[in-house]
Amino acid sequence: MPYFSFHHSEPTRKKTVPADFFTTLVNKMKVLVATEKPFAKVAVDGIREVIEDAGYELALLEKYTDKQQLLEAVADADALIIRSDIVDAEVLDAAKQLKIVVRAGAGYDNIDLDAATAHNVVAMNTPGQNSNAVAELALGLMVYAVRNLYNGTSGTELLGKKLGIHAFGNVGRNVARIAQGFGMQVYAYDAYCPDEAMVAANVTPLHSAEELYKTCDIVSLHIPATAETKNSINHDLVNLMPKGGVLVNTARKEVIDEPGLIQLMQERADLKYMTDIMPAADATFREQFAGRYFATPKKMGAQTAEANINAGIAAAKQIVDFLQNGNTRFQVNK
Repeated sequence: MPYFSFHHSEPTRKKTVPADFFTTLVNKMKVLVATEKPFAKVAVDGIREVIEDAGYELALLEKYTDKQQLLEAVADADALIIRSDIVDAEVLDAAKQLKIVVRAGAGYDNIDLDAATAHNVVAMNTPGQNSNAVAELALGLMVYAVRNLYNGTSGTELLGKKLGIHAFGNVGRNVARIAQGFGMQVYAYDAYCPDEAMVAANVTPLHSAEELYKTCDIVSLHIPATAETKNSINHDLVNLMPKGGVLVNTARKEVIDEPGLIQLMQERADLKYMTDIMPAADATFREQFAGRYFATPKKMGAQTAEANINAGIAAAKQIVDFLQNGNTRFQVNK
C-alpha cells in the first residue's frame, strides 16, 4: 500500500510572483519577421536584441514558399516586419491582432495602405536606412554606362557631366553628395522639396521634369510608384535628353512607360538605359539594345550588409517605439 506523508519538517513557504506577472504573460506582444528573402544573420540578431530587450517575443518566417505560410504565421502577431513581401487585404484579414507593419526599406508599395487603414493597422517604412547603398549603385550604373558596359571600347567620364536627380529625397541627396565627388554638375527636380534644401546641398534646383531632362546628360530616377508617377517616364519626356543621354532607374519599374522607352531607343541609337529593376520587356531590351541597356538580375539597390542591418534594426526600433510610446513618425497610411 502506498505511503503518503503529509508531515513537513518545516512550514510551507508561500511562493510569490510579481504583481504584473500574469498581465505580462497574457499581454506579451509577438513581433513576426516575415521575409521571403531573409535578412542577414547579424541583422536578425540585432532585431532580436531590440525586440526581446523590450519584453516582446520574436518569431521568424524566413524563405517561405507559399502565401498560406504567411497567413498562418500572422494570425497571432501584434507587429510585422517585412522586406519586399506583399501585405494585402488577405494578409491583414488573417492578422487579427496586428497593430503595425513596418517595411524595412524606403519603398512601401508592397503594402495595401487602404486595407491597412481599414484594419486599423499602422503601416511604416524606414526611410534613409538604405539610401547610401542605393545611391552608390546608381553611381555605379552611371560609370558602367559611360564606359560602354566595360566592353573594351573607349568611353567617357562623369567629370563635368550634368546629372539630373528626379526626386530629391534621402536617396537623391546621397546621389548628389557622391556625384559631386566625381566632379559632376548636379541638378534636381522635386515638386515637394523647397529650393533652399537643394541649394544647401550645392544642387541647382529646376522647376519641371521637362527642364530637368532637357538640361542633363544623365538622369537618375528616385520617384515612388504612385498614381501620379506610374508610366510618367515616357517617350516624350526622355526624348528631351541631349545626345548621348543616360537614364538610370533605381526607383520602381512601374514609373517607366516601357513601350514608349523601347520606341524611343529604336529611334535614338545614342540613348542608354541602366536599371536596378528588370523591366517586364527585359528580353526585348536585351535583344534590341545590346551595349545600351543593362538590368540587374533582381532589385539590389539595398542589397548591402550595412543597409540590410540598418533597415531591419530601424524597423524593430520603430515597432517598439510605437507599441510603447505611440510614436507614428514614419507612418505612411492615413
